Amino acid sequence: MSQAELVLRSTRVVTPEGTRAASIAVTGEKITAVLPYDAPVPEGARLEDVGDHVVLPGLVDTHVHVNDPGRTEWEGFWTATRAAAAGGITTLVDMPLNSIPPTTTVGHLRTKREVAAAKAHIDVGFWGGALPDNVKDLRPLHEAGVFGFKAFLSPSGVDEFPHLDQEQLARSLAEIAAFDGLLIVHAEDPHHLAAAPQQGGPKYSHFLASRPRDAEDTAIATLLAQAKRFNARVHILHLSSSDALPLIAQARADGVQVTVETCPHYLTLTAEEVPDGASEFKCCPPIREAANQDLLWQALVDGTIDCVVTDHSPSTADLKTDDFATAWGGIAGLQLSLPAMWTKARERGLGLEDIVRWMSAQTARQVGLDGRKGAIAAGHDADFAVLAPDETFTVDPAALQHRNRVTAYAGKTLYGVVKSTWLRGERVLADGAFTDPKGQLLSRT
Repeated sequence: MSQAELVLRSTRVVTPEGTRAASIAVTGEKITAVLPYDAPVPEGARLEDVGDHVVLPGLVDTHVHVNDPGRTEWEGFWTATRAAAAGGITTLVDMPLNSIPPTTTVGHLRTKREVAAAKAHIDVGFWGGALPDNVKDLRPLHEAGVFGFKAFLSPSGVDEFPHLDQEQLARSLAEIAAFDGLLIVHAEDPHHLAAAPQQGGPKYSHFLASRPRDAEDTAIATLLAQAKRFNARVHILHLSSSDALPLIAQARADGVQVTVETCPHYLTLTAEEVPDGASEFKCCPPIREAANQDLLWQALVDGTIDCVVTDHSPSTADLKTDDFATAWGGIAGLQLSLPAMWTKARERGLGLEDIVRWMSAQTARQVGLDGRKGAIAAGHDADFAVLAPDETFTVDPAALQHRNRVTAYAGKTLYGVVKSTWLRGERVLADGAFTDPKGQLLSRT
């Protein structure tokens, strides 16, 4: 530890080998060693002793809609990355839609990077988009550093990002498989959605009936069959239907290269608790029943679901009307994902090591950043979240950092207060105060 510039010490550090008392030695932007708690501090090194607060690796959120440029009244890199840092997230990967232009060409990626460069409080990477007419752009985007390609199998909700039909999905998947890329998919079948009862108004039960589980299940089955056909890598986004879990398990047994995510809102909120007219709970696929939620938790524990991400998708407050049919669908969850998940995980007898696996280690692995993100280990970036796990707070929308302070968690009491967030060896948040933006733009390596 003779070369350390910083020593971060805690009685509880979550490492890949387990939770233990440790001193983390940092030089520059990297962890150089994880040493015993009472290891001597070298001359000239700064000691930061956080006592009994838990030191976690910074969380990695691979599903965030920043909406910048073009819809910055909905969100933006400045506000989104501050909200992320306030929630212990040190890396996010931005979705290609809801910004204008969408990230579907190398030129559009360049525009996105230019906008993000000066505003990012944490490290930021980018997904590309797979549209019906941009197969020719997929390889150039891959070579320009996007982490993979997002596609919809049903309408996305924005005109500039149309969905793929079955033939278009096959063409895109064949091209992506040719360079061993990754296709990440919003899987709902448009025909099942069209056949479902469509009733407007404030009743959540009507909205839930309009996005049935079989729409997810059918689309996932189709995707898995295509992935097997082309020997392609695919990732199922925001799984909400527990009925699809046996399909996924069988596909893996058959050798299909598939990973799966779900979201905090599917694991911490239930259809039974959604008030009529409360469209802050609206998302697609929808929040389903408590019995369904239990099966999603079980699938996380047994590994059928790989990871948990926010799918942070905010909008202006005026788009969250009390009519579930017309209200914008999206949950704003960046700042609250860690405490929301920790609150429910501890109720189920699960630990912070599980949270780290699902929200940091596995997400970093999904995008190929596991060599530098997602673990407190020598050689990794010195990204940390310092958490008081037994402290509680009541969610006040006015205290949120994202641009439009609409939240499905308003008034809920949650466990887990983020005391500080560290990015590549520098504290970027402490007790609610932020430093200037220090985030870097990440590319697939």
